[in-house]
Amino acid sequence: MTTSTWTVLRVLRDRNAGLYLAGVVVSGFGTSALWLASGVWVKELTGSDGLAALCLLAMWAPTLVGPLLGTLADRVRRKPLLIGANLLLAALLLTLFTVDSPSRLWLLYAVLFVYGAAGVVHDAAESALVAGAVDPALLGDFNGLRMTANEGMKLLAPLAGAGLYAAYGGPSVAFLDAVTFVAASGLYACLRVHESKPEPPTTGWRVQTAEGARHLWTQPRLRPLVLAGGTTMLFAGLSGTMIYAVIDGLGHSPAYAGVLYAVQGAGSVAVGVLSGPALRRLGARRFAAYGIALTAGSAGMRAIPSDAVALVCSAAGGVGLPCVLIAALTAIQRETPDATLGRTAATANTLIFTPNVIGLAVGAGLVELVDHRLVLPVLGLAWLATAAPLLQSPASAERTASRSPSDANPA
Repeated sequence: MTTSTWTVLRVLRDRNAGLYLAGVVVSGFGTSALWLASGVWVKELTGSDGLAALCLLAMWAPTLVGPLLGTLADRVRRKPLLIGANLLLAALLLTLFTVDSPSRLWLLYAVLFVYGAAGVVHDAAESALVAGAVDPALLGDFNGLRMTANEGMKLLAPLAGAGLYAAYGGPSVAFLDAVTFVAASGLYACLRVHESKPEPPTTGWRVQTAEGARHLWTQPRLRPLVLAGGTTMLFAGLSGTMIYAVIDGLGHSPAYAGVLYAVQGAGSVAVGVLSGPALRRLGARRFAAYGIALTAGSAGMRAIPSDAVALVCSAAGGVGLPCVLIAALTAIQRETPDATLGRTAATANTLIFTPNVIGLAVGAGLVELVDHRLVLPVLGLAWLATAAPLLQSPASAERTASRSPSDANPA
């Protein structure tokens, strides 16, 4: 039996870890199905591409205030918070049965916005609760398997959601998502965790929120990983906007993007299974750096007009991109006090994923102005340079931080 297979079995045999992963699979299926169906729903009702795109914006917008929302996960017990958030979303999704005309779309956008906000709180509470409920030695394996579950659902659920929408309409997809949230609530209720009541806050909400950012900035083991995650997602956004230009260069129709995305998703599923052993062997910094290097190289080589190269690069990008995300989350869970873990995890998610939106916006304009065959090699080299700080020894990073603590500005 291989090492990766053995560690996967160890995670699945852990009661709490197994229940968490089951909850991720169930709720992730519904979320991925609704993500696609909501845009199709709006497009069908209005005929507007812009209004359809607003669905994704409504779900992503709450990430911008992630640190503020994440503070809630440190003020209350996290298990009841997870259960309550899932049941709230299940109830809200049922209101979408009334969306049958353009005049009712405001309700869909409102539900999607609350959906996104609840998702931020849910992820913060889950990250914090997992850190105390799962064996610390298995955190890397768990986070990798969580990535595998999420990516697996992204491969399967959109197709199921599209089929369900075509057969029965948008409300049927909303009902499916509501059912998955109820099922996830049941799984979370079965968790065996002991949580003490959080201490009453002695400072204001703003001060508490800033503590998460301050912790990330002042910890030399965490700061490089979060910064690398943010720059990686920025470049991933820039690279992602070039995909249709790459496909044009290959002489295929835009539908070929589905093939490339599927190959990339398969790579992400694979690395999730292997991440635990890789983290233990390489350490978080080198694991993240090697993943960034692989992703950067694959991005630069996509300029070569070859089907074989495009497929290999998609698989390599799928393997490399999650490495820094898994490494950062695992390090945060291991090196952050439980009392501030919720807001710290939420702050890290905001710092890591918001640059992706910026990259998409900038890349959408850049691809119209500059040939992608020039942009991608330059992008790959710049991306590769972001891995260098991760190869600096932690001891050296400690000395750098101790020489200039007053330069830290978590705001």
